[in-house]
Amino acid sequence: MTTATAPPKPTKHHFDPDEFRMTIGEHLEELRKRLIYGLLGFAVALIFFMVPQVGMRMITIFCAPLIHGLKKHHLPTQLHVIGLTEGFMTYLTIAAICALVVAGPWLIYQLWLFVAAGLYPNERKTVTRYIPLSMALLIAGVLFVYFAVLPLTVDFFLTFNGEIPLPDIGPTPVVALPNSPTIIPVLHGDPANPPDGFVWFNDLQSELKIKIPGGLREITFTAPNLIASTFTLDDYIGFVLMFMVVFGVAFQLPLVMLALVSVGLVETEFLRKQRKIVWFIMAVVAAVIAPGDVVTSMLALLIPMVFLYEFGIWLAEWGIRRRERVAAAEESEH
Repeated sequence: MTTATAPPKPTKHHFDPDEFRMTIGEHLEELRKRLIYGLLGFAVALIFFMVPQVGMRMITIFCAPLIHGLKKHHLPTQLHVIGLTEGFMTYLTIAAICALVVAGPWLIYQLWLFVAAGLYPNERKTVTRYIPLSMALLIAGVLFVYFAVLPLTVDFFLTFNGEIPLPDIGPTPVVALPNSPTIIPVLHGDPANPPDGFVWFNDLQSELKIKIPGGLREITFTAPNLIASTFTLDDYIGFVLMFMVVFGVAFQLPLVMLALVSVGLVETEFLRKQRKIVWFIMAVVAAVIAPGDVVTSMLALLIPMVFLYEFGIWLAEWGIRRRERVAAAEESEH
């Protein structure tokens, strides 16, 4: 009498989705589990960024490029809110965005566990090979915005606003100084323990300050021109996030080119020959989608896109050579 043995379990690398079927209910149960795990990871990250010390620190990090630009142009280093809840809602928005970024790899991993069960080994290898590159390009785009594009754009707009003169309404009359002029001290900071009623000008923050019972009060100033540069917190944060989304998506260009070449829609030789035309199209696209002015944000988006286009050609050629090597190895085995 012989004992029946179960067929060997397929190894991880030889898994065939055709040999493993799930019912609709099982698919939904698996999806529900992955969603719960993913949302739990996001919730943990959100709670962390909701801690006041962390969340407020993130707001200052987002606003740092604007603050440095305001200091450079000797303008008040404060942002304004219009509605009563605007500051808190912006705080929640930044906390949610930071939590999404931190929990992003975990969310992608949970999604991958759900999708990977229905893919063949070669399909899983292709996806897992290029997900890290996609994440790296996304992070590179965001960092490029923060450290290069935002400072240039902020400086451009502040310079532009500061160069628009007031209309000619006639000369301002010049009068003699009074016998006892009031002189407000200009300090490179704030005094240690100012008495009540003491007034001074903080030239680091470009603010006139007065000490009153219960604390300090500040009076902000603007440049003597037609446009007064006053910024709201919600508008600036929305501006920064729009920049990061645009550049993060644009930095995926090499992978898009690789996909087009892999499926046979275009060839690398065609991409080389059409280089100048593509550069011109990129300039037009950059002028349309880049938030900001055509001098800084457009060029800041165009230059890396040209570099990424060349990198995409190299990546597509590398993919072709790799597939040829794999095919040659498989033929030699047979």
